[in-house]
Parts: sequence; structure tokens; C-alpha cells
Amino acid sequence: MREILITNDDGFEAEGLLELAKSLKSKYKVTVIAPSIEKSACAHSITITKPLRLIKLDDNFFKVDDGTPADCIFLGLHSLFRDKKPDLIISGINHGANMAEDITYSGTCGGAMEGVLQGVSSLAVSQLYIADSLIKYGFDLACDITLDLVDKIFKDGFPLPEKKLLNLNIPAVSKSDFKGLKVTHAGEKEYYTDATLAKNPRGVEYYWLGQNSMNFDASKNSGSDLEAVFSGYASLTPITLNLTEYKELQRLKEWLK
Repeated sequence: MREILITNDDGFEAEGLLELAKSLKSKYKVTVIAPSIEKSACAHSITITKPLRLIKLDDNFFKVDDGTPADCIFLGLHSLFRDKKPDLIISGINHGANMAEDITYSGTCGGAMEGVLQGVSSLAVSQLYIADSLIKYGFDLACDITLDLVDKIFKDGFPLPEKKLLNLNIPAVSKSDFKGLKVTHAGEKEYYTDATLAKNPRGVEYYWLGQNSMNFDASKNSGSDLEAVFSGYASLTPITLNLTEYKELQRLKEWLK
């Protein structure tokens, strides 16, 4: 039986993680290794300043005490999977989309990045939510799309070469309003600084970083993950870990002269 290793960045009790594991167990052997607490926006960070504890909660279900998604994958592959790697790694289902430049912040994508660095085909899965859409629609659509994609990966092979991952984003729609799956490129969002100043009960000032917006210029996002997901489609984007901007190499050489 094919074996799948799952992590996330919302913590081991997150509904998206548990629903995905339940769905995949209908066909595959599933092992869950997830952070003990929420680690959203931790990107591809790993913990090198303190020891990590891998804590068994149930059969094939573990949490890593204060670990990141990348920690979970790294530790899992070097402890539970020392002799035989899993056939696939999935990071998700994240409570919220990971599109455009948010991919660089995403702990969900970070877990999948660690997977492909370690030589295992990997998929990041995230679900957009708007207002109470997660309560209204749940994760059924995301689980169905992910299971179909996993079936195709195991039937036809992973479609990308080494050190490249798939990033899947699900729209905030019902099954009846879902329009299909599109292959997309990562879009381009608008970013701003939002840090709210407040004081604790002892009068000590602190800042709380503001929530990211989903504002974007539609004219710059044709064919992107943003356009697809906000139009009712799921987006599937190939992501590479090599961040070199090859088109700018010659310009940089000329600039240095």
C-alpha cells in the first residue's frame, strides 16, 4: 500500500489536517506528524537552537513539540522513515489560501519544500476562506480534489522533476459552484505594513502584526492562482526552490562593470 506523510502549519488538532487524513486513509496508509501549536507564516524555517520532541498521540499520529512544518518533515524522515521514505508528502489542508508571494511566508508550503529537498514528491494544499465559508462548506471539496490528485500522482507519476513541488489552492465555494481545476502561475498581490500598537495590563507597549490582505490588480494576474481561485476554480501551481532570476543575470553583470 502506498504511504503518505502529512503535516500542516495550523497544528495537530486543525480540522483541515484531520479531514484530509481521514479522506486519504480510505485508500492509503497515512502518517501524520504535525506541529503541537499553530505555526502559520513560519515559512521554511527549521529549529536548530533547541532539541525537538516527537510525541506519539496515536497509531501513526505524532506531534512535534513547538516544531515547524519543516521540522516535522525533517524529523519524520530521519526517525520514522529512516529505512523507507513515504511515497508522497502532503502539507495541509491549510485554513486559508497560500497564493502569490504569500508562498514565501507559508509554513504549509515550507513543509512541502522540505519534502522535495529530502527527495520526496510533495504537495501543499490550502483552502481560501471568506467570512464563514469554512463553516458553511467545510473541507469536503478540498479533500475530494486532493484525493483525485493523489490518485493521479500514483497512477501516472509525479509530474515535476526533483526539488519542485505542487501548490494546490481551493476556492471558497460549495461543491455545486466549483468550476474545476486550472494549472496556474503564482500571482502578484498588493502588500502593506500594518502593525497595531497597544499596551498590556502593566503598561508595556507591544505590536500586533496585521492580517494580510487579498488585494490584487486583476490586469496583472491573468492566468494566475489569484484569478483562478477568486473565480471559483482550484489552482495547481508548480513551484521551484531555485530562486535565481535567470533573466537578470546578464543585466547584473553589466551593472557591475
